[in-house]
Amino acid sequence: MTHPSEQSPPAGARARLHEVIFESHTPAGKAFDVALLCAILLSVLAVMLESVAPIRERYGEAIRFVEWVFTILFTVEYGLRLLSVRRPLLYVSSFFGLVDLLAILPTYLSLLLPGAQSLLVVRVLRLLRVFRVLKLVSFLGQAEVLLTALRASRPKITVFLGAVLSTVVIMGSVMYMVEGEKNGFDSIPRGMYWAIVTMTTVGFGDITPKTVPGQFIASVLMILGYGVLAVPTGIVSVELAAASRKGLNPEACPGCGAEGHDVDAVHCKYCGTRL
Repeated sequence: MTHPSEQSPPAGARARLHEVIFESHTPAGKAFDVALLCAILLSVLAVMLESVAPIRERYGEAIRFVEWVFTILFTVEYGLRLLSVRRPLLYVSSFFGLVDLLAILPTYLSLLLPGAQSLLVVRVLRLLRVFRVLKLVSFLGQAEVLLTALRASRPKITVFLGAVLSTVVIMGSVMYMVEGEKNGFDSIPRGMYWAIVTMTTVGFGDITPKTVPGQFIASVLMILGYGVLAVPTGIVSVELAAASRKGLNPEACPGCGAEGHDVDAVHCKYCGTRL
């Protein structure tokens, strides 16, 4: 049985820190979020400018210094986020927790792998917090509805992808036997590659069947591809309609920082902390 103290928000300084970092309904919280968004924009701009050869040759050292300054600031901010929630491991494994971690890792990786700092553009994902800052609760709620629908669709989509993968393996093997190496199908993996680009209606054209049986199989696979595209759309649409009927509360959990709870929820559905 969970102890009552584990379901209460962080007390004292941690509660104040959580309010400033995760919420924006107070002047301090909004100022923090605005400053964070500005820092994210400037850091992404620095990464983009470094990729331009003339700018890199002239201002490379200054830009790298700026990147390290922002990385240190984001590292401190990440540490404060972990400190302000009751269950940091749950926040680390959440979407924004992973994005926040990926936003600082490339700079440290660049010490071992030169050029890894280019991956810092992942920080642009942190701009999703602009919905909270600008009080666009409806946008944030709709984003949570979409995520809820995608989570609910995951088992069905997994089964669907398994069926598609089986079809690709079978058709790739059949085309390998029918067309053979002389027509470019020199292996089963090559035939599977052709089946994938054919079913998705991409059709790069680098490998095409030359025999009549092969062209017949390709025609069937292309028609099947149109039907395949409609299946995941229908699955997600049904789950999206179901999720839209439920109201969502954009308040961040004081325990793990998660959002998207039902409007009548008393406890966090991820960690059980009282909202």
